[in-house]
Amino acid sequence: MPTNDSPCSSEEHRQFDFWIGDWEVLDEAGDLQGTNQIEQILGGCALQENWVGAEGSTGHSFNTFDKNSGRWHQTWVDGNGLLLLLDGGLEEGSMVLSGPGVSRDGDPITHRISWTPLEDGRVRQYWQVFKDDWNDVFDGYYTRVD
Repeated sequence: MPTNDSPCSSEEHRQFDFWIGDWEVLDEAGDLQGTNQIEQILGGCALQENWVGAEGSTGHSFNTFDKNSGRWHQTWVDGNGLLLLLDGGLEEGSMVLSGPGVSRDGDPITHRISWTPLEDGRVRQYWQVFKDDWNDVFDGYYTRVD
């Protein structure tokens, strides 16, 4: 945990701390989609995500609050070569990050992912892409295992 004199001890730097932990990720039907470990690194200046899908896929992200822009940033990469560069911030209690991408057809799309802490301690992750309309990619529920 950062100390009060840490360059990353501001209230804004703590906005995504609800995601820190070891998680099982389930879909709406309760089927295991994977596990995820989110840890605070670099003296509280970043969160590192370590994803393992139920089918063996892997991915990692780095998440940080940029005090210059006043926005959160995520860089995600996975074992299939997907790169996401997302920016955003808190919107009505949810962390909402979005950014440009390219569809499998080569068309420009927009990714939008939200993480919402739920009253029962879970976190909902909801991922959509926009091409001609918003389409769901993933809707999962994080349940703590730590």
